[in-house]
Amino acid sequence: MRGKTVAPETITVVDDPTLPFQRGSFVFDDEGVPARATTLVENGVLTDFLYDRTTALREGLASNGHGRRESFAARPIPRMSNLYIAPGRDDPAKIIKEMKNGLLVTRMGGGQVDTASGEFVFEVDEGWRIENGRITHLVRDANLLGVGPEALRSIDRVGWDIGWGIGTCGKEGQNVAVSDGQPTIRMPTLVVGGSHD
Repeated sequence: MRGKTVAPETITVVDDPTLPFQRGSFVFDDEGVPARATTLVENGVLTDFLYDRTTALREGLASNGHGRRESFAARPIPRMSNLYIAPGRDDPAKIIKEMKNGLLVTRMGGGQVDTASGEFVFEVDEGWRIENGRITHLVRDANLLGVGPEALRSIDRVGWDIGWGIGTCGKEGQNVAVSDGQPTIRMPTLVVGGSHD
């Protein structure tokens, strides 16, 4: 899929371990490769992947500094650091005002992704109901379900703001510190499950 369109042209996705004061930042990865920003999707086109030395060698490339491990006892594997969707041009307030019926997610919880199918489910720690362009009430016990590539392609609004969250990324039994960021975006095709008070 490298070089192919995987998202709207308003979407650029970057993983940058050099950002100051972020949870996923580092100067060198766990294989001694200097940290650098890696643009994964640029204007909707898949441009790169995250590599450690082993996966880069398989493709005849140099590592881009994303070989990370939980501790000295684990082997390095390609991992995210500070992954974010770059801000766009839409007014976040206008994105909400234009929605007739929706869910504004302000804090995500845990979740999981089936890497073979792309299907995902994530908990919403804090969400708000949007009715006729107005934020009305808190939504509890909500989940977001979808298929990653389809959800990415469905984004039709990208705000000029950006918000950051911190977390821990689990992969192959290892956990590492990460941050993720995104502007206000609108995804019309996600399935929302849950209840509200």
